[in-house]
Amino acid sequence: MPITLQRVPREALAGLSLAALGIPEVLGYARIAGMPVETGLYTMLLPMAVFAVLGSSRHLVVAADSATAAILAAGVAALALPGSPRYVQLVALVTLVTGALLVVARVARLGFLANFLSRTVLVGFLSGVGLSVATGQLPELLGVTVHADNAIGKLIGSVAALPRASLLTVGVAAAVLFGVPLLRRVARRVPAALLAVTVSIVVSVLWNFPSHGVDVIGPVPGGLPPLQAPAVTAQDTSALALTAVAMAAVILAQSVATASAYANTYNEDLDPNADLLALGAANGVAAFTGSFVVNGSPTKTQMVDSAGGRTQLAQLSCCVVVLLVLLFASAPLAHLSVAVLAAVVFLIGVELIDIKGLAEIMRVRRIEFALALLTAAAVVVFGVEQAIAFAMLASIVDHLRHGYAPRTQVLTRQPGGHWLAVPATAEVRTREGLVIYRFPSSLYYANAHKLAADLAAFASSTAALDWFCIDCTALSDIDFTAAQTLRRAIGRFSEQGTRVVFSGTDAAVLEQLTAQGLLSPSSSDCYPTPGAVLDAYEACDRLKPT
Repeated sequence: MPITLQRVPREALAGLSLAALGIPEVLGYARIAGMPVETGLYTMLLPMAVFAVLGSSRHLVVAADSATAAILAAGVAALALPGSPRYVQLVALVTLVTGALLVVARVARLGFLANFLSRTVLVGFLSGVGLSVATGQLPELLGVTVHADNAIGKLIGSVAALPRASLLTVGVAAAVLFGVPLLRRVARRVPAALLAVTVSIVVSVLWNFPSHGVDVIGPVPGGLPPLQAPAVTAQDTSALALTAVAMAAVILAQSVATASAYANTYNEDLDPNADLLALGAANGVAAFTGSFVVNGSPTKTQMVDSAGGRTQLAQLSCCVVVLLVLLFASAPLAHLSVAVLAAVVFLIGVELIDIKGLAEIMRVRRIEFALALLTAAAVVVFGVEQAIAFAMLASIVDHLRHGYAPRTQVLTRQPGGHWLAVPATAEVRTREGLVIYRFPSSLYYANAHKLAADLAAFASSTAALDWFCIDCTALSDIDFTAAQTLRRAIGRFSEQGTRVVFSGTDAAVLEQLTAQGLLSPSSSDCYPTPGAVLDAYEACDRLKPT
């Protein structure tokens, strides 16, 4: 949608709404990432503006994100104390490397790789991230200290520390945990999280929270982000490489999927590879401005869409609001309660747990539901960094599972002339003496055993078999192993006097059959359709001597 003067007020209002709803979120994401809280605001400044200018998507909002923040913390916390100068330095480096990987993905046109993280696995992965993030806030919600590096450890430690919990801290956190969802339910247009943060700051100032044992986050530096080049060393880069790869994979999958969804909704063109370049540039800018990894955010994109924003002018308007906050309104944030911020983060984590999506998967495909649960469990048990590798592997295995044991069929002609596909069994015939057999997947080494078993069963059948047709309508590729299996089956059919023909071959499959010696260039054993095979067989049958 082009930007017109008539749309400017609506886009500006959508940007204001994004700032109002997004600022409390990014403060929470900075906490998840183990970074100073002001760096969350930095992600909504130059990185957001860079993507708004360079990206092809008119809707995608790029800023701090819970999934990448969790991966970042898991990878960097093993090398430095969260929040320390060394930690911030390493975060800048891994952010730069992540941006470079996204640029490399753009140059190599790897936008299609987003398709290799299945929706099932992504639902499980993000639900696991949400569970880990929520569990990780329990010590701050209780006002206790727990020494643990993972979600399970923090859960156990928090339960053990319950007798030492600060009742006032728990009360403050509970007010946010119950108040924000309630306000969202009764007044959806009110920025509940921002209102909770604002009220808590006012109460903290009036009641002096620290004097009553309720911790606050302390001074928040205002002003423009610092411009500083990341310190790059081979040792640190090597240590953070896997973390950068994991974040780049999540950014690629989540950003492309979100941008594609909105482009489809509004029937707009989208260039995923251009968006990869813009995401790489946004992360590069984040690395040089004291910030951390940014990602395409589904929640913030929906915020803008719900407010009526239809172009990146809304995101640029948001950047202006954030700039004003940094310049003139950062001092009050020092009075923000740690428990309130933990409660906001806890609610973010709970929202990531996609109960509706999991329920829908369970209703439709129980085996994929189990896969989603395994992915979520991998996040909680092993951590986000290891779980992303599991998620990618699980997606590939899930994809291969569909083609490993396909449901092969025999095509039969019904009295009305229509074709009916029935399960392939040895005794089924398209017509007496004829089988038109369909293999509903590309043929490759992993499923060649299924082809071999089916063809052996037909060859051993006592029912007459003069012609055996392999319908290639669903085939797009035949690898070397499958071709060898097919050659052996053709040889067995030939020995017992059965003619093997093919139907529905496209140019690529026909070329492969010819190149692998399964068909000669001038062969008459290839027919355009199953109907043509049936007609040819019946014509030959009529010529048989009686």
